[in-house]
Amino acid sequence: MLEVDELTNNFSVESEDMPEMREFKEERHKIGSFNHSLAQSQLTALLSSDKRFRTMVELSLDASQIDLSQFGLKAKDELIPDISIYHKENSSRPTEKGRDILKMSQMPSLVIEILSPKQTISEIIAKFDAFFALGVKSCWLVVPATESITVYSAPNDFKTFGTEAPDIIDGRMDIHLPIDNIFEW
Repeated sequence: MLEVDELTNNFSVESEDMPEMREFKEERHKIGSFNHSLAQSQLTALLSSDKRFRTMVELSLDASQIDLSQFGLKAKDELIPDISIYHKENSSRPTEKGRDILKMSQMPSLVIEILSPKQTISEIIAKFDAFFALGVKSCWLVVPATESITVYSAPNDFKTFGTEAPDIIDGRMDIHLPIDNIFEW
């Protein structure tokens, strides 16, 4: 049984037979801060306005085709990026109206992870390695504290954009976003 403490938003699981609840609890620890939420909202709004893309927040991705432990990840068969971006031309509604998908098997073209106060950069880099192995074309690491975004086009091929750069440029995705609009606190 899952219990939620309303005041602290902490979760407790009565049975250890429920690994998906432990994974949910671990995943839940990465979100919730003001800066994380604001950066996620700003990026989602900016990318949703681009008619080429379908923007999804906290979408469960089916990663069962690879062993995530090879990347040092605790998750068994699912990854949940902060933001997933699909090209509209390559994706259609995956189900009939009224039905839903619990884990999306089609990988997005771009995933965006926003560093929260309780995460480490190495944790996110490990997730990026898994995302690239699953066929994702581009990964962004957003660091609200330094107002920077690192765009990865491969595990060891990246460029960091900070407040001195006017735009975030992702050549693989053909995205140019004004950095001021992302970190508009």
